[in-house]
Amino acid sequence: MSTAYSPSATGGVGHWFRRAEGWLDDRGRPAWIIAMILGFVFVWPVGLGLLAYMIWSKRMFSRSCSNRRHHESHLAMHGAMRSSGNTAFDAYKEETIRRLQDEQEAFEAFLQRLRDAKDKKEFDAFMDDRAQANKAADSASADIGGTEPPRAGSY
Repeated sequence: MSTAYSPSATGGVGHWFRRAEGWLDDRGRPAWIIAMILGFVFVWPVGLGLLAYMIWSKRMFSRSCSNRRHHESHLAMHGAMRSSGNTAFDAYKEETIRRLQDEQEAFEAFLQRLRDAKDKKEFDAFMDDRAQANKAADSASADIGGTEPPRAGSY
């Protein structure tokens, strides 16, 4: 019975390459360029291979990587606001969106009132602590002195 190494059992080179490609895509075009430059500096065939891959996959000259993902999400959001062609559905959609915006504004106002009340409570606690500290300092200085300090020439 032989225990041969199987690249597919551990993910193989293709799996590693896809993970590296995704990692670089998340960081955008500058990450690809830096990887290519480092490839040329340390092992020139790796840099040449990265350059060829970037040109072949259109990562170098087109909107790609993280910009593509941002662009797709922007298009999806814009698509939600376009007319469906059915006036009843569009009216319902507009009313629902308006209601949700009103609820969001009311919730944000509620959160602001909560923050203001918390700030006031914290400020009042600070002022109470300060007043108690001043009172304690005044009583401690009165205990130490006992009487008024002697005046010059009163001996």
